[in-house]
Amino acid sequence: MSEADLIVVGGGPAGVEAAIEAARHGLAVTLMDEAPEAGGQVYRATPRAFSGELVRKADPTGVGLRDRLRESRAITLFDHTVWSVSPGFRVDALSPEGPVSRKAPAVIAASGAQERVVPFPGWTRPEVVGLAAATIMLKSQGILPGQLTLLAGQGPLLLAVAIGILKAGGRVAAIIDLASRSEWLADWPALASRPDLALRGFLWQAKLRNAGVPILYRHAIRLVEEVAEGQVQVTVGPVAANGAALDDIDRIFQVDAVAVGNGLTASTDITRLLRATHHFEALRGGWVPTLDAEYRSSVPGLYVAGDGAGLAGAAAAACDGRLAGLVAARDLGALSQQAYETAAAPLRRSAARARRFGTAMARLMALRPAQVEAIPPETVLCRCEDVTRADITAAAAEGARTLNQLKAWTRCGMGPCQGRICGDVIGAALAAEGCSREQAGYFTGRTPFRPLPLDQLAGTVAYADLKLPPPAPV
Repeated sequence: MSEADLIVVGGGPAGVEAAIEAARHGLAVTLMDEAPEAGGQVYRATPRAFSGELVRKADPTGVGLRDRLRESRAITLFDHTVWSVSPGFRVDALSPEGPVSRKAPAVIAASGAQERVVPFPGWTRPEVVGLAAATIMLKSQGILPGQLTLLAGQGPLLLAVAIGILKAGGRVAAIIDLASRSEWLADWPALASRPDLALRGFLWQAKLRNAGVPILYRHAIRLVEEVAEGQVQVTVGPVAANGAALDDIDRIFQVDAVAVGNGLTASTDITRLLRATHHFEALRGGWVPTLDAEYRSSVPGLYVAGDGAGLAGAAAAACDGRLAGLVAARDLGALSQQAYETAAAPLRRSAARARRFGTAMARLMALRPAQVEAIPPETVLCRCEDVTRADITAAAAEGARTLNQLKAWTRCGMGPCQGRICGDVIGAALAAEGCSREQAGYFTGRTPFRPLPLDQLAGTVAYADLKLPPPAPV
């Protein structure tokens, strides 16, 4: 088992910046990520075997991030799926060569965020993918979700995916945005804190208008159903500001793909497993770890940076990662308090400015009170275990008041995703049955974080080599 001063879990902007900063001040740093290269979801790299146009179009910020990481003293372990973090800390991962473990007195969890999809009838069809999945197809593989795609949900990723599809030669049938025009405009003061990103958003909208892509504000998907092989019919309709469906004229689209995403939730696998204190903040991605002003969780030695600490966007995540790296270097004795304050002061200002923009985007992506209430009873909420909204209602009527009770009674959250996909929505569904979101809580963290092939974990074992206990006395 290899030793390090600091292990960083996550290779997105927060994790990479944390690793670079901590290593720059003399710490022995190991960064681990399941992707082949650094960048995370925002700056995802193209596969190593790829070449040509897709590589040339890679985001220059991501390219620069990877170059700086390679030039740093940090040890990087990519293609390593972290499946457990034990107190102390021991980090277990599955690499292409088999299981590996690393140990360090401090860990920075920079595991980012995961997509939320509010279910609707037909959302489990193969033609329906998440906006995040569509982003991976476009950025990493150069693949279109479909030749004609309908985009639906809430938040800036709608525009980003639409532009990506047009650039890749696909067509966008329409953008179905839960937010209204006035909600976008209401956040203008915060958007103005990052004029470069605000300008990019306006240019995207102009390109979409020039391409004839309709944008239906304050609308949502009602139903997706098959009309022919590889073709689906999508019914969309207007909604109120709280997300409730309105009795008004529905519109019908026939497409070969649907990409949908209702914002993001903080990824808290590590902090939940280590029983760190969490609190609920709807505008920051749901349940988030409770941190002090210097990224420390309630577990000594465990720091959290980036969207896994609360949604704020990639720019804020990069600043927070550098700050967390500085804090860890100081706490571990590699940096004096005075040197820390000198380096941290400008970063705090940059982080605050970036966070204003990211918080405005998070507000647009937040789950609305009636979104979950509008889900029909027969709709599947937990797709791994086929648990419906009606199953949740029935369990609540019998006395279930927490997600862990629901898990025991209905098997929701027991599938391969471990509740990452369904947990936030099921928590809101339970709260809608008469308890608070805080009372409903969250699924207890468990290992493994991801489904793992047992043969790779165990390796080759001969029966003759097994050390068996002595037989019981006669």
